[in-house]
Amino acid sequence: MTSTQRCRCVKGWEGAEASDHNLPFMDYLDNNHLVCLKWGFDDVRGEITLKFIVNTTGWIGFGLSPTEDMTGADLVMGGVGSSGTYFKDYYSASNTMPEVDRVQSYTLLSLTESQGQTIMTFSRSFQTCDNQDLQITAQPMNLLYAYGDTDEIDYHGGQAGVKEVNLLDHAPQAAVASGKYMSVTMQNLPIPPDDTYYYCKVMQLSPLDTKHHIYQFQPVIEHPDLVHHMLLYSCPPLVTTPSEGKCYQGNARDACLGVVAAWAVGGGVFALPENAGIPIGGGDNGAFYMLQIHYNNPNKESGRTDSSGMRLLYTDQLRQYDVGILTTGVSVSAHTFYSIPPRANAFRAYAVCNTSLFSQIINPVPDLQVFAVMMHTHLAGREVRVGHFRNGRQIGFLGLDANYDFNLQQTTTLGSTKTIKKGDEIVVECGYSTTDRAGVTQMGLATTDEMCLAFLLYYPRINITTCISLPNITNLKDQFPDGSSSQEEIMAYESTIKNVPHLEFVIGDAFDVHLYPNGQVRDMMETPTFPCNATNAANHQRAPWIWSQASLLFALAWIALM
Repeated sequence: MTSTQRCRCVKGWEGAEASDHNLPFMDYLDNNHLVCLKWGFDDVRGEITLKFIVNTTGWIGFGLSPTEDMTGADLVMGGVGSSGTYFKDYYSASNTMPEVDRVQSYTLLSLTESQGQTIMTFSRSFQTCDNQDLQITAQPMNLLYAYGDTDEIDYHGGQAGVKEVNLLDHAPQAAVASGKYMSVTMQNLPIPPDDTYYYCKVMQLSPLDTKHHIYQFQPVIEHPDLVHHMLLYSCPPLVTTPSEGKCYQGNARDACLGVVAAWAVGGGVFALPENAGIPIGGGDNGAFYMLQIHYNNPNKESGRTDSSGMRLLYTDQLRQYDVGILTTGVSVSAHTFYSIPPRANAFRAYAVCNTSLFSQIINPVPDLQVFAVMMHTHLAGREVRVGHFRNGRQIGFLGLDANYDFNLQQTTTLGSTKTIKKGDEIVVECGYSTTDRAGVTQMGLATTDEMCLAFLLYYPRINITTCISLPNITNLKDQFPDGSSSQEEIMAYESTIKNVPHLEFVIGDAFDVHLYPNGQVRDMMETPTFPCNATNAANHQRAPWIWSQASLLFALAWIALM
């Protein structure tokens, strides 16, 4: 089998791989669809089963990592050789050849070669009680893969990669066969020798007389070293002509705030679930959209041009729901509102969105079903949590990444939809480390500044684009401790910006801005964990289980209420 042939793991494939009813989730770990992972899990027993399918007849390796490389990675490697199958649990303390784990925590269920592919199915407990294994939680994890062309386990020669996937909070996505797409890109845009450059291009999309649904968006990146993030916005009716230029110049382009698609460093293709799509065409034909690209050019190179952008795949086979994207988090613009102190071991920024305010723009306010989230900070970001509150009490998380990695910013699909009811509150919390910085870090636009944002993908779509906040305090940027301040003083400043009333901004499709001065940031629960216990440690020795939707929903509800 050649390297150009794709892994046969797609839904509907006519073969044995299509009948894995106990493994309802699937994702490709590489862009070429040569490495596929299928999995299912039992929350009550605390066990996960994974089927790893790779287009090779040599060795294959799969791992979990706290970083984007092999440092601290928890790995399994195996294959089918001339003398039979081989499979072991490994641990890697650094970016070197991994060592065999002293406790073999993974149970091999099957290992075969078929039609040029190696297929390895194995299971383990979420928490194995082995300090050389990583705990599996309902949070995104870095999944490593590597493989070779022979059965001698050696350096992978570049046949390796990493992808962030949420194993315990994941929803299957439907593939749609359609050749229809729109390309929304810059055209040979000259990039100035500036370390930070935001460029905005307002345009009309290809005319569609009837309503269609976007079901997938793909990044088109010409220069990965320059493109930091991209956002495609819808524009309000007041934007009536094409234009382009530097962003945030106080013109009509600033009113384009309705996020249609988002991409940031480390992200890839994103497919919407089979029951929902982003509406385009029909009644909004003639509407304008704006492509914004943030170019990060720290070396201030000159003479370069760029034609990056997005490809939007669409269909006239309408889904059940229209999708909206709600921007939440800390309000950021070209003007600095407050800053993060230097030398902070852990500093948190906060924002709140009270959905009871939505009724000032739309009425009635339907229940919103959140199915995915993209969380965004810059280089100092270490953790992002999006808390969900009802009647003043936290009922769970809409997003959670306790090991945020700037280089792996992906839209994460949730395993079950989270229902936001009218009056629910959304609190966005971002944790930063500035121990290596001697000066303050501004909340601003540059990569060396910071942001704290969460883009919530939901249905049914409502006519609200943005719900963000700022601490309601004067001269806030002058009140942070300097670089000589103690950690206690830094934490006191953090407490101040959290506990003062927050200015909330709620913005509708028509750029109707509503300001509310008394937002409250509530205390967030601890990040849920699965405790280590002997029962969980022994579970990996049992036979394969039958996946139960009822038990899964019960366990997820229990986690949300911890």
